[in-house]
Amino acid sequence: MAMKIRLARGGSKKRPFYSIVAADSRMARDGRFIEKLGTYAPLLPKDDENRVKMNVERVQYWLGHGAQPTDRVARFLEAAGLREKATRNNPQKGAPGKAAQDRAEKRAAKAAEGVEAAAE
Repeated sequence: MAMKIRLARGGSKKRPFYSIVAADSRMARDGRFIEKLGTYAPLLPKDDENRVKMNVERVQYWLGHGAQPTDRVARFLEAAGLREKATRNNPQKGAPGKAAQDRAEKRAAKAAEGVEAAAE
């Protein structure tokens, strides 16, 4: 059985609240889970101690039994000191999209034509 430590969404519309759960990876996001390990309230300020609450002992138990945390839960574990910080590298994050690059090329071509016309 492939175990995951992941978030299960609760709360009402536009007011998210998540439970950190240990679940079989084949189950639905908000479906059946084995154990609730903590909570995450994204609407609280980042420095609030109640934003992320975890039962550290149970999280370590599930990690010891081969459960894989999702990306978001892995970041919570890094912040709590239970996991080493992973290096993340996305060199294309700040690069403009294809449409923006096309617009920039057209603008540059138009400016070059204007300079040539003014030089004549």
